[in-house]
Amino acid sequence: MINMLVGLRDWVDERLPIMRAWNTHMGQYYAPKNFNLWYYFGVLSLLVLVNQLLTGIWLTMNYTPSAEQAFASVEYIMRDVDYGWILRYMHSTGASAFFVVVYLHMFRALIYGSYKKPRELIWIFGMLIFVVLMAEAFVGYVLPWGQMSYWGAQVIISLFGAIPVVGEDLVTWIRGDYLISGVTLNRFFALHVVALPIVLLALVVLHLLALHEVGSNNPDGVDIKKNKGPDGVPLDGVAFHPYYTVHDLQAIGVFLFIFCAVMFFMPEMGGFFLEYANFEEANALKTPDHIAPVWYFTPFYSVLRAVPDKFWGFIAFAASVAIPFLLPWLDRSPVKSWRYRGTLNKVMLVLFVASFLILGVLGVKSPTPERTLLAQICSVFYFAFFLLMPIWSTLDKTKPVPERVTMDGGIGFWGSLAGLALILALTILPLKAVGAGGEYNCGSMPCDDISVDPHDQPSLQNGAKLYMNYCMACHSLGYARYKRTAEDLGIPEDLFSDNLIFDPDVRIGSLMENAMDDRLAKTWFGATPPDLTLVSRARQPEWLYTYLRTFYLDESRPYGVNNKVFKDVGMPHVLLELQGLQACAMGPGKANNGGVRRDPLTGEPLLEEPCGQFNLVQEGSMSPEEFDSAMYDLVNFLAYTAEPSAADRQRIGVYVLLFILLFFVFAWLLNREYWKDVH
Repeated sequence: MINMLVGLRDWVDERLPIMRAWNTHMGQYYAPKNFNLWYYFGVLSLLVLVNQLLTGIWLTMNYTPSAEQAFASVEYIMRDVDYGWILRYMHSTGASAFFVVVYLHMFRALIYGSYKKPRELIWIFGMLIFVVLMAEAFVGYVLPWGQMSYWGAQVIISLFGAIPVVGEDLVTWIRGDYLISGVTLNRFFALHVVALPIVLLALVVLHLLALHEVGSNNPDGVDIKKNKGPDGVPLDGVAFHPYYTVHDLQAIGVFLFIFCAVMFFMPEMGGFFLEYANFEEANALKTPDHIAPVWYFTPFYSVLRAVPDKFWGFIAFAASVAIPFLLPWLDRSPVKSWRYRGTLNKVMLVLFVASFLILGVLGVKSPTPERTLLAQICSVFYFAFFLLMPIWSTLDKTKPVPERVTMDGGIGFWGSLAGLALILALTILPLKAVGAGGEYNCGSMPCDDISVDPHDQPSLQNGAKLYMNYCMACHSLGYARYKRTAEDLGIPEDLFSDNLIFDPDVRIGSLMENAMDDRLAKTWFGATPPDLTLVSRARQPEWLYTYLRTFYLDESRPYGVNNKVFKDVGMPHVLLELQGLQACAMGPGKANNGGVRRDPLTGEPLLEEPCGQFNLVQEGSMSPEEFDSAMYDLVNFLAYTAEPSAADRQRIGVYVLLFILLFFVFAWLLNREYWKDVH
């Protein structure tokens, strides 16, 4: 059998030199033996690329690229396709992970001078990969057809209108219509699935071919080809396979642990990986309060907003992406690695990283005069870093570069920690100074903290009962099904049908669509009450919990009530019989430190806040404690309907993380065995 396989290999190799390619790029490719953790991110970017391609292929099988069905098809994947939610989360988490590892990969090139002669072409191909990756991410970002996808695309595409003469025609050509529509979505789908991946793969191949032609750089910036043994093998090199293939397995294990921890336990990542606004279907008639692109575009978006003129803002935006292409020719330092560069280089690099991070944070915040000023300062430094590099890189003092590679590990653990602390301080302090911290999530007040539990079946069952009795008459759960809800909540189908399905014509397998006639709804409310399937993800459970508990008497409103969280709410207080009716009362004033203002003599709170607290003017059937508990159950149920796979996601995540831990132990032992004789 073995002889047959060897014969087949030789037969193929005579016609297609696979072994020669293997030896050139793996088996006989010698890499420096002093790679550190910064050299892991290249292989990790390849890993994420494979993940994106494979998961993307499977997602396209059930995705419908039309304005009418795109959003629903994504929810169909999440709910009705077997383990479709894993594919979606792998792809969405992978998109952000791609940019994380690419940014870190680029940073490694900056600190070790991996773009300098003779590696200029490697850097150019790498920057082209980055630009194509941005284009790929942008067109893919539109495909879920959520609110922020739609309006983010509207803003970005409209930028091209700033180009003189041809701008407006170019915008129309990109959209394929006078407005963003199904035509735009369809062509973006074609670009995302076919055209851009082909270009991206071609550039990755060219990037690797160029790298293996001139050889890899190393933390010392020493060319290992200059010191070879009698056999022609570099004295400071080791064969990429098996040494770095087993070496990289450790990094893959650590990366997969972090990746899966995010994917299984926090896939939204606070609204950065999956934006909350994108859990609402795109609506051309409803503009979000704040429009911002996804986080990996925000540094360049901040540069755009920092310039008050639209045309020059577009130029600055384009220049911020283009100027790093010139890095190999802007850097005039005689040495590559920052290990052997002077203090000036280190100061400039630290300030550059801090400025880039500040621009990234400001890009997700709504603009204010103070934030705009800070963005302008950081934008100026961003460009100054590159444009003044020929001057400061020449003036910077350098240290002698060793003839052979060193294994001292550079600045070490504590030095790295100090550098990280310095960068964080330079990033956080200016942001705090301009008030770029958090704002209240519930309008004029902080939300009440709750933690939903998808495993608490009694709570979910009670929440389902409350929803069916008090909410279902007006609102729908149009993406959820009665049958799955009954199964997940542990309610027998006959019991569910008899007590929680009020329309005899509705079957157990149907979607939980609106029980209220559209014409009747418009007569009562002026519009059809919104679908609530995804409300807990779009608004967050804390917001919903606080909203349900803060209705109060307001005779000026059509239904006699208002809401502290949702000002001028346009619905009646349907939970009135349970909660009773609250009225506004003066509440404790807020001190500058965030606490309560108190009388210095008595210590009693100073009642200075209008509608700072409520008085119960009409009793309900529940005590305040019972009502709060009931609202928790209702919110818990709505959180379940928004993501019915949450319990499975968390359960499977535990087993996956345990498996990855075992994999890492195996990889670490294997690496130790191979590298024990390498010095």
